[in-house]
Amino acid sequence: MSAHSKGFTLIEILLVALILGTVAAVAIPHFAGTRESSYEAAMKADLRVAAIYEEQYAAENHGQYFGGIATERSPISGYAPTKDITVTLTAFNILGSRLGDWTGIARHAHTLQTCAIRAGLITCNSENPLATGTVRSR
Repeated sequence: MSAHSKGFTLIEILLVALILGTVAAVAIPHFAGTRESSYEAAMKADLRVAAIYEEQYAAENHGQYFGGIATERSPISGYAPTKDITVTLTAFNILGSRLGDWTGIARHAHTLQTCAIRAGLITCNSENPLATGTVRSR
């Protein structure tokens, strides 16, 4: 055998693998949380834009609102949410009067989380109990 062999020992390789595994264990959950936050921000932004469209529509249509399911490829009354988001708008119109209201629910294709708007207030929640910390152990 040569006194100057090239390469790494098994211990060195295992040590590098252990360090990379530790870094990945810390970074991956942080990245997943950041991704969920970005989905929530996109849904909130789309609901704010929907509110502008709803109020503009009502101003031009005697206080009546529009409703339906809006996607990027299938807008309603000129409103189209961003990619991968579906917004369901529900209008409550009393015919012949200026009394009316509307609600909206936004869903992103890559998360179970939803955001809703009612009376200008946006709230978000998750249908995934692991994300909200509501899982109860026995």
